[in-house]
Amino acid sequence: MTTITLPSPRPITSRLRSVMKLHIANPWTTITLPWIILGTIFAANLAIWALIFLNTPESAHADIAKGLQWSGASLYIFVYMMVVAIQAVNVTFPFALGYGVTRRDFFLGTAVQFVTLSAMYAAGLTILATIETATNGWGLGGRMFTAAYFGSDLPWYLQFFVFFVLMLFFFFVGAVLGAVYVRWKATGVTFFLVALGALVILALYLLTLTDSWAAVGEFLAAAGFVGTYAWSLVITAISGVAGYLILRRATPRA
Repeated sequence: MTTITLPSPRPITSRLRSVMKLHIANPWTTITLPWIILGTIFAANLAIWALIFLNTPESAHADIAKGLQWSGASLYIFVYMMVVAIQAVNVTFPFALGYGVTRRDFFLGTAVQFVTLSAMYAAGLTILATIETATNGWGLGGRMFTAAYFGSDLPWYLQFFVFFVLMLFFFFVGAVLGAVYVRWKATGVTFFLVALGALVILALYLLTLTDSWAAVGEFLAAAGFVGTYAWSLVITAISGVAGYLILRRATPRA
């Protein structure tokens, strides 16, 4: 009697690595281009800051530096990562299924890749924030990586945490949008955004109707700056679960 030996399945770590490699097959759009654009924005900000300080009296420099704390220049990279996540799901998902990757392995591998990229970008931004603090805003009092939104007076490890959870938030929100598009195309995305907007408006209406804004303020004050960012992980986790459930029944179409 002939014994037939079936090939053993590949370990899950190997399958996840294969999915991760798909997402960085073209590192230009995922890794290289974002830093180039961020560097260009940074150079433009340096030029603007220098022009402002050279054309204003020294007595006004302190007030100008305070205003520069609200710069939103570095927010670009977070929105860019959301677009990367949308494309990662929309473009790579059909390709991965064509190579026999399961939906579960695809989403797990994608999630691990998002966490890896978030850590990488958070580390880079933290280094830039540390240099910005040490040089007093690059010698011009400018704030791009230590803007008020990121906590200009935080120690480096808490700044890393803020950058990290923000990256995760935008990655997984983008993954949900990409999953919705894969399953229901543009019509589904439109209904999804309309429904999301309606929920936000309803929540704001209920907070106003019940006079609960003071309670919200107290909750955020109790959570603190870093704690408020930590709460974004709840939305990130919900987005991750929702994205996986949507992709489980998604059928890629040409």
